[in-house]
Amino acid sequence: MNLIHVENLTVSRGGMPVLEGLNFSVPAGDILVLRGPNGSGKTTLLRTLARLQPPYAGAVMCDPETVAYAAHADGLKSTLSVTENLAFWAGIYGGYDIEAALMAFDLDGLRDRLAGNLSAGQKRRLGLARLLVTGRPVWVLDEPTVSLDAASVALFGAAVKAHVTAGGAAVIATHIDLGVDETVFDVTPFKARADTVHNDFDEAFL
Repeated sequence: MNLIHVENLTVSRGGMPVLEGLNFSVPAGDILVLRGPNGSGKTTLLRTLARLQPPYAGAVMCDPETVAYAAHADGLKSTLSVTENLAFWAGIYGGYDIEAALMAFDLDGLRDRLAGNLSAGQKRRLGLARLLVTGRPVWVLDEPTVSLDAASVALFGAAVKAHVTAGGAAVIATHIDLGVDETVFDVTPFKARADTVHNDFDEAFL
């Protein structure tokens, strides 16, 4: 079963197409890793998959309520503890148990520490632990391993593997080897042509 299906998709940044002619599916149990140079449109594609912005053209077939999105911001409240941050997000998404998330990202010993007092790597692990309390099957992730050391990257890779083994799917922009079975999708050949802009495009949105 495909959890994401994309047909003839064009995505834009600042009203200008950056990638076009994208066609792919991500079935349950699969990890799709996006590759391409900086500025090639990976973040724009991820934001479109997560329904944070509309497609410029084409279609994304995926229920928005199935998607958990994580980008460069950790999404933490600095005055709340580790457990309070996770409990907040668990409440937002329906009250999922936070204990598994604490263990998966080696946060058990930090559970009472304020998020504002965590190191950059610890904050990143806490931000990623939020994924486990969403209960959502599709993870859309933009450079999730920023600030993580090798041991923490391994923890993240194990969490992704467990997620897809349980029937989830993931789309990840990363240049890091996560140590998981993955399908690599290079966005470089799909760079939009200069003549792609629609004549009726409203420049007010630039």
